[in-house]
Amino acid sequence: MEIILMHHGKPTYTGSPKVTSREMADWIEQYNISDTGNDTPPESSKLLSSCTLQIISSPLPRALSSLRALGYEPGLIDEVFREVDLIPCFRLSPTCWAVLFRAIWLCGMSSKTESLGKAKKRAFQGAEILINVANKFKGTVLLMGHGVMNELIARELISLGWKKQSRSGKGNWKAFTNIIKYMLNEFTYRIGFMSALACS
Repeated sequence: MEIILMHHGKPTYTGSPKVTSREMADWIEQYNISDTGNDTPPESSKLLSSCTLQIISSPLPRALSSLRALGYEPGLIDEVFREVDLIPCFRLSPTCWAVLFRAIWLCGMSSKTESLGKAKKRAFQGAEILINVANKFKGTVLLMGHGVMNELIARELISLGWKKQSRSGKGNWKAFTNIIKYMLNEFTYRIGFMSALACS
């Protein structure tokens, strides 16, 4: 059995090249309603998704449209798999703001957004859902998700006894790939993890 954590494709929304911290709130809102337009998945993503028995997705349009680009509709959509929030002077690119906000968030400052502790609890719930679905279908499960949340879910899976064996790639569609084996109830589970720490 496999669980594949795949990062969505490239969203169509890019916005202004530089924005203030106040303008970043609107940038985040626009980004969250953006889909991936005509972004085409690479062959590696098509190949990985071709053997799936069950599809799960974040509810955000960029994840759902990525699945449609692969030719799939999700059997389950759950808020637990949405990306962690960014926390919304001077002007920086949205990418720089995202990196800065992530760093502040990782230091425990979350203001009105979800805290790191709450995001980790949500990641644990996500890991449990994925393991339960893989166990139920006894085959490959694909999650179309987001960079930071996929990374947190992968860490939860590892903390539950899964062992990381390999890693390669980054960015939209391309991703970190881990093959992880864990013995449970006399079954061997394999997890292919596709994600990115880039802005998602």
